[in-house]
Amino acid sequence: MNQINPPPRLLMGPGPSTADPRVLRAMSAQLVGQYDPAMTDLMNETMELYREVFSTRNEQTFLVDGTSRAGIEAALVSLLEPGDRMLVPVLGRFGHLLVEIAERCGAEVHTITVPWGEVFRPEQVEEAVLAVRPKLLAVVQGDTSTTMCQPLADLGEICRRHDVLLYCDATASLGGNPYPADAWGIDVTTAGLQKCLGGPSGSAPITLSPRAVAVIEARRHVEAGIRDAGDQPRGRRIQSNYFDLAMVMDYWGPRRLNHHTEATTMLYGARECARLLVAEGIDNAVERHRLHGAAMLAGVQGLGLGVFGDLAHKMNNVVAVEIPDGVDGEGLRAALLADFGIEIGTSFGPLHGRVWRIGTMGYNARRDAVLTTLAALEQVLRACGAAVTAGGGVGAAREVYAG
Repeated sequence: MNQINPPPRLLMGPGPSTADPRVLRAMSAQLVGQYDPAMTDLMNETMELYREVFSTRNEQTFLVDGTSRAGIEAALVSLLEPGDRMLVPVLGRFGHLLVEIAERCGAEVHTITVPWGEVFRPEQVEEAVLAVRPKLLAVVQGDTSTTMCQPLADLGEICRRHDVLLYCDATASLGGNPYPADAWGIDVTTAGLQKCLGGPSGSAPITLSPRAVAVIEARRHVEAGIRDAGDQPRGRRIQSNYFDLAMVMDYWGPRRLNHHTEATTMLYGARECARLLVAEGIDNAVERHRLHGAAMLAGVQGLGLGVFGDLAHKMNNVVAVEIPDGVDGEGLRAALLADFGIEIGTSFGPLHGRVWRIGTMGYNARRDAVLTTLAALEQVLRACGAAVTAGGGVGAAREVYAG
């Protein structure tokens, strides 16, 4: 067999995005032992960097080894006991994922829904909280299946008023959309690297408020063979060993109790993602995503294409483009990949075959990536027989950049 040699691609779909070369370089560094002082220093630095990324002072801010779904599952299995009530406002495919995972935890899951392309008003959520009286409200901030960004600013206060924990999946939104976790009163957030953070999938940053930590610590069980006399079991044991956040917190904390061998190369990558974001400035990164997302939106509209959903609540970093009548959506995606090396996405469920999803996120939230994608999209649309405005995409994007 030959060495791995992936073809050159510009990943302009809903994720993964093209990894920042600086992140890939960091990931090529040599391994060290998991208790080497250099390693524990890197773990502590990573925790501090992600506190800035999440805009939090939560002590328990660290990485779950695995993709973003690993972070979601770790949060839910550690917070929920069988029979606990959870409320999920479902605005797209990834709200359904939260339901799926929570049901596997044995939770009693309740949902409210809006049509795809819309978001929830705070009063809708509060009304459901009053009706369900859940232990946990679980919400997706940016659901890439619909490209909607759920407003969160009022939900923390609602949850505090009714003694409910607030969990948010910010996988697709963190780093490209505002996310002040502490200011918004969010108890638990999980994310991933492969969207706005500009890294590869495989590490899930997480942050836990003191309220959430207290719930998890009340279920703390230390494994035989490493427990001390003072490590008495508490409450109902968390049902997953690997995703037991009580044990993972002990691993990342001062005791460094052995839990698993840290995914060192992913730690290097996750640390570099956060370092680059903090060096840029969180507000600057969000504005960069807003600018290039606005240019992409204007560009597809300039080509004469329709856009799906409530644009007032669209994520900065993804746009859902309506496939014109008579155009083979999958055929166009294949041609864009074959002729230009550019990947855009399809969607799920009721939007499958109706929209393309184009991302401007992470390392690809930049002018040349946007303009190149729009120019290539115009050409493949023409080849498919679609009526488009000549130069309209690049021209409209340039107007956005001109201010």
